[in-house]
Amino acid sequence: MKLLERLPRETGRDYALRNIKENIISLELAPGSQVSENELASEMGLSRTPVREALIELSRVKAVEIHPQKRSTVPLIDYELVEESRFMRNLLECAVVELDCEMAGPADLERLNANIRLQKFYLDNFYTNELMSLDNQFHGILFEIAKKSQIFALMQNISIHFDRVRSMALSSVKNTKIVQDHEDILQAIRCKEPKTAQELMAIHLNRYQINASDIRAAYPQYFK
Repeated sequence: MKLLERLPRETGRDYALRNIKENIISLELAPGSQVSENELASEMGLSRTPVREALIELSRVKAVEIHPQKRSTVPLIDYELVEESRFMRNLLECAVVELDCEMAGPADLERLNANIRLQKFYLDNFYTNELMSLDNQFHGILFEIAKKSQIFALMQNISIHFDRVRSMALSSVKNTKIVQDHEDILQAIRCKEPKTAQELMAIHLNRYQINASDIRAAYPQYFK
């Protein structure tokens, strides 16, 4: 498991939750693998209590299966849960980009543009993990511009099912258009074209369906 740097004043539970979730998304904790509460606590330098609390929270959105007196399991990918996550994100993010077309100022547009420049660099140099992080940051900035950061934070746990597939798409599908999608969305926001921005966001979030056969072929052991 790859450990993230602990943030200032971050609680043990939040640190454990962030670590476990990110490792599930990146496939470091692969679908079907087992996780030990004791081992996770030892790796992160925490007591068992915050790790247990993090696992319970992830179990509520079916990202972890807890077995009493046994190791917990990272479940195989269920496309029904992936679709449910995508459905939620589609509703929220299409609404957010509409607001962004009204609310984004020059500094906001430059933040998005700077993020995309970094995405291009990492895409050209095949840094998949960094590209995934920047992708998440891009969507987070969209929510910040619309003054909806708390909604973005609440969305993250259930999005884990969708995010696992996004991570695999970045790793397995050569002809990725993710960065171009972001450029097109930014251009629509810059031109204050809410309908276009919403259409582009829907295409972007549906892209995993286009790549589903490639993803399944690359990772057949990870799916139900």
